[in-house]
Amino acid sequence: MIGNKAKKAFLKRPLYGDSDMPYIGELFVSELLKKPVLDKMGEDIGVLTDFILVPGDTFPKISALVVSRRKKVLVIDWEAVKIFNRHIISISLRECDLAPREMSEEEMLLCRDLLDKQIVDIDGAKVVRVNDLKVGEFHGHLCLMAADVGLRGLIRRIGLESQGERLSGFFGYKIPRNLISWNYLQSLKPKLTRLTLNIPRHKLSELHPADIAHILSQIPQKDRAALIDTLDVETAAETLEEMGTSDQASIIEELDAEHASDILEHMAPDEAADVLQDLPTEKANDLLQRMEKEGADEMEELLSHEEDTAGGLMTTEYLSLTKDLTVREAIDQVRLLSPNVETVYYIYILDIDEKLQGVLSLKDLIVSKQDNTLEEIMTHPVKIVRADADEKEVERIISKYGLIALPVVDEEEKLLGIITMDDILYRTLNHTKGKRG
Repeated sequence: MIGNKAKKAFLKRPLYGDSDMPYIGELFVSELLKKPVLDKMGEDIGVLTDFILVPGDTFPKISALVVSRRKKVLVIDWEAVKIFNRHIISISLRECDLAPREMSEEEMLLCRDLLDKQIVDIDGAKVVRVNDLKVGEFHGHLCLMAADVGLRGLIRRIGLESQGERLSGFFGYKIPRNLISWNYLQSLKPKLTRLTLNIPRHKLSELHPADIAHILSQIPQKDRAALIDTLDVETAAETLEEMGTSDQASIIEELDAEHASDILEHMAPDEAADVLQDLPTEKANDLLQRMEKEGADEMEELLSHEEDTAGGLMTTEYLSLTKDLTVREAIDQVRLLSPNVETVYYIYILDIDEKLQGVLSLKDLIVSKQDNTLEEIMTHPVKIVRADADEKEVERIISKYGLIALPVVDEEEKLLGIITMDDILYRTLNHTKGKRG
């Protein structure tokens, strides 16, 4: 039932007159179901249990609300809705103006016909399940905008989204959104048993790599390489980076060797090295031989370290400059070099022998005077880790000093690579999942 404060606020509102769409912001169906619906006098006439959908030009439109009270079902046309948000739902009619009626099997209902349905790709392979549905305004109508197929949708549906966010925030992790726009799904029709992802495979590259990776993880293994084969090299590399190492390796092993080596060259060096480590030795050596010499040398350097050591965790992509540059000169260099570096958190100051002399953040660089030298503004000594340090030591240093990236050096303090915080977080989450699974 609605709280007294909210009800009093509702009764003080004007119910008639011109107004914009009677709902506020981003709404998900799970937040609206079982909410009380008030008539024009502020009386509770039942709870919202579903929505009637009709076709729209781009997105399906909500034409009516389905309200239930005990065994009585009321259907309220959308035009009669005056206030519609996650706190209050009200209409411009009285309960006595509404006649109960049975729902037809031929009508399309949002919750009954879409929630928990499987979404499949155009070849019939199961992709994901619909955990929640997003509604919003489109061309002046309340429309079905997207299917939520991720973890956030699931925990929102069971009423634990805020608790889940607090818990994940405690570990420095943000629960991702995983929405599939209705543009990518089939037209609606009654008695659906499943939804079809209405995207030809050659158009998959228009999706975010994380979404493509999720689709790949749900389809049969034998079909994954064929799907990756339809993507351009850069998109394929970004997609594989979103997947687990064993899945990456199984896909790479199925691809044509030339194509596979091209994809590995476009991946972050540490990611590519992990994939090679999971491949049979003969296959890994063949791919290494097909790579450009510089890329192959990077791979071999990374592969020389144990997987769970700092050397095995690091990437060889980082931004380095010399201490004699001015801030103005350094900014020009960063503009030139940063497109070729996956992550630019810090700038590492190296001498001619590639020994680490200092570090500065991008913020340090931007706020400093243009004529200052990097030696004047860099931080020294630098928090470092040896290449043979274990994963726990890496986690301890990053956590203790609040670092976004940690440099890895050899015995002579030559910079070998860096370990980023997100790589450590990703491994920690995967270890947690493995223990639970």
